[in-house]
Amino acid sequence: MKRFFINRNFTVGFILSIVVIGMAVLSFLWTPHEVNEMNARHRLQGPSMAHPLGTDQYGRDVLSRVMAGAVVSIIVGLVTVAIGVVIGVLLGLASAYYGRFLDEAIMRLSDLMFGFPAVLTAILITSILGPSVINAMLAIGIFYIPIFARLTRATATSEWKKEYVLAARASGIGEWHIIGSHILPNILSPLLIQGTIQFAVAILAEAGLSYLGLGTQPPHPSWGRMLYEAQTFMEMAPWMAIFPGVAIAWAVLGFNLLGDGLRDTLDPKMVRMR
Repeated sequence: MKRFFINRNFTVGFILSIVVIGMAVLSFLWTPHEVNEMNARHRLQGPSMAHPLGTDQYGRDVLSRVMAGAVVSIIVGLVTVAIGVVIGVLLGLASAYYGRFLDEAIMRLSDLMFGFPAVLTAILITSILGPSVINAMLAIGIFYIPIFARLTRATATSEWKKEYVLAARASGIGEWHIIGSHILPNILSPLLIQGTIQFAVAILAEAGLSYLGLGTQPPHPSWGRMLYEAQTFMEMAPWMAIFPGVAIAWAVLGFNLLGDGLRDTLDPKMVRMR
């Protein structure tokens, strides 16, 4: 752990990420007000002791909704990265092991998916399946599959050529046992780094889809949805947009720095450069 916290990016990213995760966990146990509680008398009130981040157009407490929105962002990040890792790693390992036709088919399919922008792909999928946070997670997770498949294929292919794999084969160990016991543990570092970075991208993508009305649906709180609702009241109640925007920037910056710190610490090439 000392080796990790020497890295400035990792330390800052860890602190920022812990704040977001802590806010999400705390929202399960306590929020200053009920998340969806409306109070017409308190609508569009500025920050005060009763409402530290103000209220929205329905009199709902902005702080409570920002805290609850952190839950949605973290769940989206976890689910989408899990979809990409599980399916992408399996495809990447199969591509590296079998090669030839299967490798060519998987890589060309990945190229096809990369030919469409991520946001456009997500909008297309959610438009077909309907707007919801589950469909948004599915859309983002599908886009992550070729990312992890390519990374797994590249790292696993290089590991297959190393001496310890040849020694394991010579001792009579089965191929899939070699993959599970030797190949996979040795490619976990780049997968962990990529997963952390894509976690931040998933938070931003979910916020974008919710802003467009294709992600989390009201009355459930979402940082992107809060920004959409705030645009009409920018002059009257700028805090409605400022605090969800700060939350998005905080979370994305935190997980990006965390991923950069993991890369700097775990990547042997980066260690030698330092």
